[in-house]
Amino acid sequence: MMMLELPSIWNIVISTVVFFASAWYFNRWLNEQGLPKGMTRGLAVFVLAYLVSWGAGGLVDWVAGPQPQLALSQDASGLLKQLDELRR
Repeated sequence: MMMLELPSIWNIVISTVVFFASAWYFNRWLNEQGLPKGMTRGLAVFVLAYLVSWGAGGLVDWVAGPQPQLALSQDASGLLKQLDELRR
């Protein structure tokens, strides 16, 4: 069986907020630096904001402690049975 660690709700909420806040900050900072808007700049802002939000989510999970784990079956029929049980 394969174990899957689920992220906490706080991880999802805080990393989403941090993503938008850091994207706004990086956009403002690059405007101040005089870098013209374009695809490369947009990609750079996205990657930087993603990395900051990923780190914030990891920090939230580290502070929250171990999360519940979900055991997944390796075969398709076992996986379908587990998904059916989760749905009920």
